[in-house]
Amino acid sequence: MRLSTKGRYAVMAMADLAKNGRADGVQRAVSLAEIAARQEISLSYLEQLFARLRKSGLVQSVRGPGGGYRLAKSADETVVAEIVLAVDEPIRATRCIGHSSPKGCMMAGERCITHNLWEDLGAEIHAYLAGVSLEDVVMNRTGRRRSGANPDVGVAA
Repeated sequence: MRLSTKGRYAVMAMADLAKNGRADGVQRAVSLAEIAARQEISLSYLEQLFARLRKSGLVQSVRGPGGGYRLAKSADETVVAEIVLAVDEPIRATRCIGHSSPKGCMMAGERCITHNLWEDLGAEIHAYLAGVSLEDVVMNRTGRRRSGANPDVGVAA
């Protein structure tokens, strides 16, 4: 399973906003042009994503000189799953039409033999992303790093 560009770029931009939206402990607005330059994402694409993020209540826009965007909640209260869902990115691994849909992906409308496997994987991915905050991303505390486990244990060379 692969997350689309929309979801990945939204998380990248929000992590950038979390990291660069504070100066000396004070929240500041960050322009999309700044984020676009740092993350190498098209400005027009970011504008589309931030319209959805604003509509979902994850960011607030600030007008005028020094304007841009701010996080609507703190970075430790904003989880990655919220961001991905805000840009209309489904978190699922099945190829079926709808999540938990009785209509399956097979020609006759049945579920494929591996449907439950992929549906369970989608649920695990969602649970993982719901447990990772923007603060975790910015501070590099994701996955095994967050739990203090050695990230190299069990990894084949």
